Amino acid sequence: MLKNNGKLVITVRMVSIYNAPVRKSIRLSGMENSDICSPGRITHFHHSPDHCKIAFDSINKMRHNIQMTDITLKVGDVSIHAHRIVLASTSPYFYAMFNGDMSERLSREVVLHEVDVMALQLLVDYSYTGGILITEDNVQVLLPASSLLQIVTVREACCEFLMGQLHPSNCLGIRSFADAHGCKELHSKSHKYALQNFQEVMSTEEFLLLPFAEVEELISNNQLNIASEEKVFLAVLNWVKHCIADRVQYIAKLLSHVRLPLMSRDFLMTTVDTEVLVRDSAECKELLLEAMKYHLLPEQRSLLISERTCHRRPEGIEHYVFAIGGGSLFAIHSECEVYNPRSDRWFPISPMICKRSRSGVTGLGRMLYVVGGYDGATDLASAESYNPQTNSWTSITSMGTKRSCLGICSFDGLVYACGGYDGASCLSSLERYDPLTGVWSSCPAMNTRRRYCRVAVVENCIYALGGYDSTNYQASVERLDPREGKWTGMPSMSSRRSSCGVASVDGLLYCIGGNDGTMCMASGERFDTRRNSWEPIAPMHSRRSTHEVVNCGGVLVALGGNDGSSSLNSVELYDINLNKWTIVASMMTRRSSVGASILECFNLELAVASSQVMPRNMVLS
Repeated sequence: MLKNNGKLVITVRMVSIYNAPVRKSIRLSGMENSDICSPGRITHFHHSPDHCKIAFDSINKMRHNIQMTDITLKVGDVSIHAHRIVLASTSPYFYAMFNGDMSERLSREVVLHEVDVMALQLLVDYSYTGGILITEDNVQVLLPASSLLQIVTVREACCEFLMGQLHPSNCLGIRSFADAHGCKELHSKSHKYALQNFQEVMSTEEFLLLPFAEVEELISNNQLNIASEEKVFLAVLNWVKHCIADRVQYIAKLLSHVRLPLMSRDFLMTTVDTEVLVRDSAECKELLLEAMKYHLLPEQRSLLISERTCHRRPEGIEHYVFAIGGGSLFAIHSECEVYNPRSDRWFPISPMICKRSRSGVTGLGRMLYVVGGYDGATDLASAESYNPQTNSWTSITSMGTKRSCLGICSFDGLVYACGGYDGASCLSSLERYDPLTGVWSSCPAMNTRRRYCRVAVVENCIYALGGYDSTNYQASVERLDPREGKWTGMPSMSSRRSSCGVASVDGLLYCIGGNDGTMCMASGERFDTRRNSWEPIAPMHSRRSTHEVVNCGGVLVALGGNDGSSSLNSVELYDINLNKWTIVASMMTRRSSVGASILECFNLELAVASSQVMPRNMVLS
């Protein structure tokens, strides 16, 4: 110890013990040793990405070798050794058990009840590995076990697995299973699947074994996807007869949810009316009488509206624009195509039975109706209907009169066809078709003969606009109130318009394009029924006549037609709020004298696809 300028200096001599080398400080990049501990010093952080996996793999090996395990789970005669800390880190159930006031907190052995041993082994493995294989064989025990142990990730994975296995043969069983274990999303998805695929579900054993409340819940749902109400009636009948002694008491209650007025008259008379279960119930006979009244009094259908007279609306049902027949150059088409406004895409559907140009096309319920027209040789009285669920056409009763260039609309469950050309003269006559009876009947004739006229429904009245009367192109308009049974003249349009496009939106009547006797037009105008006057709207991009205009969810779609020199395949949309036309995807085929209509369809692309991929058939026990 020395003093140096008043400072105390201590000298220490380092001695090697047993000749061991002396460790000395390392000098780093010119830094003094005293700087190593100062702020901003050089550091290096090392991280091993595989550390957790390697560590858990080692812990898992210890578990298998029963090394350092501190808990044994017992299910029956099976013992599963584990580490508390691992189980508690994965399962809130075990965390609460090992940290609370439960007797198991200090016990080295825990007996578990109401849990499947295979599921428990898989979940313990998952706690160590983070992986689990879910199969058809284990999902039914794995889901309740993961729910009990509150291992949410596995529970959700089981639900996702079951969602992917939904099939008409098992969706009701999966729905019941989900309900029993509180899986709300799985229950909702399987219930929706049952509604959307009811036509297949109703034929399964699962449906026949349902309790009354669940059958009622299904058939009363407005979103039930079904080809016809006849199918719902047969489903009810099959369910009741499966255990008739216990279930006959429910026949009237269930039948009250079946929309009997929407069935065909033949089915009502030959199947419903002759069924003993219906005849023996006073309530059922009242429901049948209501349906028959709806059939026999078509003029009063608007007064008989109820839940049973309205078509169901399955979730996922969408508007599609159908372009039917027409002609181009010297060809007349039977080919048809459909526009999906959500994808801006056209795609083909099955062709009609007959080639048709200048025909009338309208949608009613879930069906498309095509009447009259011209086949290249003669004017037609024949008619046919298209079912989007089967992508097929069926001939229906012919009109009483041949009609091409006609006006057509649907109203109160009836199809109205008016005016047109019969091959010899322009027509003013009107007839209507009832799909429930398959019968055409005459109605009051218009005041004016109209060929290439157009009709639309506004506020429960049918408006006939423009056309050609064999001498003059018409600007006149007249209106029919079906309840009064007579035509009344209305204010004329500002322009003469034959073969124009007509549609109604929110109480306004739109008339667009057409031919005034000198040229094809792009202009349009609309009639306000409250003001009783016409006003102009923005013109289309293209001049068009013999085209069609339809209302697609509040947006007008103008398609096809002729511009005075050639047939068109172009399509444009009119935004009512912006008073603006926009060009969208063109049709695949040029179509003048085209027929078009809107129809609500469920998954139309799948219905027309050439092949379908079905889900795997998995049945829950």
